[in-house]
Amino acid sequence: PIQLIADTKSGVSGAGRKAAVGSLLAEASENMKAYAVAGHRHLPEIEQGLSDVCKQAVSLTFVPHLTPMIRGIHATLYGKLTKSVDLQQLFEQRYANEPFVDVLPAGSHPETRSVRGANVCRIAVHQPQHRDTVVVLSAIDNLVKGASGQAVQNMNIMFGLDE
Repeated sequence: PIQLIADTKSGVSGAGRKAAVGSLLAEASENMKAYAVAGHRHLPEIEQGLSDVCKQAVSLTFVPHLTPMIRGIHATLYGKLTKSVDLQQLFEQRYANEPFVDVLPAGSHPETRSVRGANVCRIAVHQPQHRDTVVVLSAIDNLVKGASGQAVQNMNIMFGLDE
């Protein structure tokens, strides 16, 4: 199978609505911690979606972290390239007509504060030291793009409306 790694950082709102001391911003302040490393509840559906897109089995190592911010998710994604390709051009072409995906210029780094309150995913693609590793950085507001904004976008698509 294809081997991928996702190292994600989430604000405390990403930990769910259940009242828990560890999810309070005052408790998360000045601290960062990994959680669900042995198996996150969303891992099976993420692997299934990736496998469907890739048309082959995908094995994902998914390590989420809780960070001292209220909202937002920043993901650093790693994969191995099997052939030489212009990654920037590939991403720009793939998402050219996607109104809620913003592929940043080469060398950029998305920030969670730049997507706060927006139904957008900002992406930057890197190939460190021109090796066979691809690093994709992404940022979303999990309370908009990861929730209500995504729901409205999907509903509009289902009913044939403009996204």
